[in-house]
Amino acid sequence: MAFGFSAIALPQLQEPDSIIPIKEGSTEESWIASMSSIGTPIGCLVSGYMMDMFGRKRSLIITEIPALLGWLLVASATDIRMIYAGRFFVGLGSGMVGAPARVYTSEVTQPHLRGMLIAFASVGVSTGVLIEYALGSIVTWNVCAGISGILPLTALLLMFFFPETPSYLISRNKPDQAEKALQKFRGSTYNVNQEMQTLVEFSNKNNIKRLTGFREIVCALLKPNALKPFTLLFLYFLIYQWSGTNVITFYAVEIFKDSGTSLNKYLAAVILGIVRLISTIVACVLCRRYGRRPLTMLSSIGCGLSMIGLGGYMWYKNYTVENNLTLVATWIPVFCIFAYTITCTMGFLVIPWVMIGEVYPVQVRGIVGGLTTMCAHSFIFMVVKTYPFLASSLTRHGTFILYGCISLFGTIYFYICLPETKNRTLQEIEDYFSGRGNALMTGKIGNKPKVLEVKKGQILP
Repeated sequence: MAFGFSAIALPQLQEPDSIIPIKEGSTEESWIASMSSIGTPIGCLVSGYMMDMFGRKRSLIITEIPALLGWLLVASATDIRMIYAGRFFVGLGSGMVGAPARVYTSEVTQPHLRGMLIAFASVGVSTGVLIEYALGSIVTWNVCAGISGILPLTALLLMFFFPETPSYLISRNKPDQAEKALQKFRGSTYNVNQEMQTLVEFSNKNNIKRLTGFREIVCALLKPNALKPFTLLFLYFLIYQWSGTNVITFYAVEIFKDSGTSLNKYLAAVILGIVRLISTIVACVLCRRYGRRPLTMLSSIGCGLSMIGLGGYMWYKNYTVENNLTLVATWIPVFCIFAYTITCTMGFLVIPWVMIGEVYPVQVRGIVGGLTTMCAHSFIFMVVKTYPFLASSLTRHGTFILYGCISLFGTIYFYICLPETKNRTLQEIEDYFSGRGNALMTGKIGNKPKVLEVKKGQILP
């Protein structure tokens, strides 16, 4: 909802009869769109620390408070500063909830379901965007903000009924509570003894204990099992965000208006929200079946080609206007935007967020997960805030072509460096980044599946 709000609020605020009037292309417009992305990185950093200090459950309860406050501020806004403040707190809340929600899910689910269930967070994002687009077509922006506040209030109340994660409880030397929590997640007929034994043995093997001092935390963050996956996801989010994903989301109505299509801009945005939601649900299923690497490659290539196609058509539109020619094939920009949304949700919108809950060691999973989401939302702020500037200096079509080229170049990085974590336990993934195992595959030259090797003096089993 935080992501979709500006797309419907900005056109309404630009209307002549708006109670808080703003001009199209003004700094106020870009600040309303990007202000939530300032609060989000701060929320990510705070929640990462909170997760490891207070637990996953308590962190998820606390995160809903600033989000609720933010929506109330926007709903009751009488000047632009109240909208800024409200957007900041909404962003703070959405940033705080990102890492704890995914880490919580990863720690309570079994490997074969983990990717799909973490990906449901992305379904939530797409659902929120669709709801905002739909509400914005029938109610005013402040009423829409008031309705949006119902969601964090509901989440705040429901979270009290969930237990803490078994992994966190074991790291705090509470095996009895961990076993009760695991039994609640697995059901009364499930035998949790083997899974509990695996969790305890892994905790003992890796000497997992609570980090109290700043020096201890820094040393743990600089170990290969934390630093390597952090670098991997840092670059993933950098490429993903600079492919223009949130420019399409935050400025959807304006982009449809400027693209040259004859379709109603609000109707087009609602249809886009529906397509995004359906694509995200499909991506959750595909994530379980095909893994992380194929879906990422699909996104990087598809987003690159569709962005370049959109930019090319907008250049053609300007050319026809300047030369008094008739604009033809107005379906092309709509097709490109929809193709971009579908291919983006198949991988970019799901995979890196899933991997946040998978690739980090349990000892610092909260802190480094928060750092990663902080970086991701910092990139969102940069992209959303700089879009009006790039559009005026490079033109809109030049900006979209730039985004497309970044996405295509990212394909090379993903092919070489991105490991496949599908159906791997959290322990196997941590061993891989620690250098203790080679269970995960990448596209590096010479990185072939291991075959059974027999040393001298040994026999085949």
